[in-house]
Amino acid sequence: MSDAMRDRLIVGLDVPTLGEAETVVSALEGTVSWFKIGYQLAFAGGLDFARELASSGSKVFLDMKLLDIDHTVSRGVENIAKMGVSMLTVHAYPKAMSAAVAAAKGSSLCLLGVTVLTSMDELDVIDAGYEYDPHTLVLRRSEQALHAGMGGIVCSASEAAAVRKIVGNKMAVVTPGIRPEGGQRGDQKRVMTPGEAVRAGSSHLVVGRPIIGAEDRKAAALAILAEMSAALSQEAV
Repeated sequence: MSDAMRDRLIVGLDVPTLGEAETVVSALEGTVSWFKIGYQLAFAGGLDFARELASSGSKVFLDMKLLDIDHTVSRGVENIAKMGVSMLTVHAYPKAMSAAVAAAKGSSLCLLGVTVLTSMDELDVIDAGYEYDPHTLVLRRSEQALHAGMGGIVCSASEAAAVRKIVGNKMAVVTPGIRPEGGQRGDQKRVMTPGEAVRAGSSHLVVGRPIIGAEDRKAAALAILAEMSAALSQEAV
């Protein structure tokens, strides 16, 4: 599998302990380049682990979904930029994104605007008080992320093609909610297969449970990478 393909798969370390995270990383050594650390692991020592992974050469996607007053977002991003991680999520509210971009200036940190969570459908968005359906809200927030100078956005793969028309080819389009054909959706509602996601324009696919819950994690990751590669090969024909 090419390094370019490995660079597009992000494995979510959605496990409760550092010991389990280390086991996953060890099983996937040489197979993937990226690991995501979110709330669950972050609050179990995962922030120090993120620094260790980054210093060892792995790429780290720190999924903190920051949202607060401008000053607090700025100070948080300033410290995160010093950790050596490669990506950081910020909720795609214009003021929060602008504050984050200003704070990250001069660093290599790629800031991602989180549009609409892949666990939410139209009724969930309405319940949250928004006047838009998920697709419309994703596109609106993608435009705002572009204007704020963000490095990329996070959306479901089902919106990736429409988002690409807005942000062009320079911004990352990171898509969670990826499920192999026949896989369990769990709490995800807006999902796509790995092949569908890369064909839709996703630059990075975030995959957690289908890999970390597999009996053979390396084989599961390789199968997803193979599906991604095949999809791109078919597209090139």
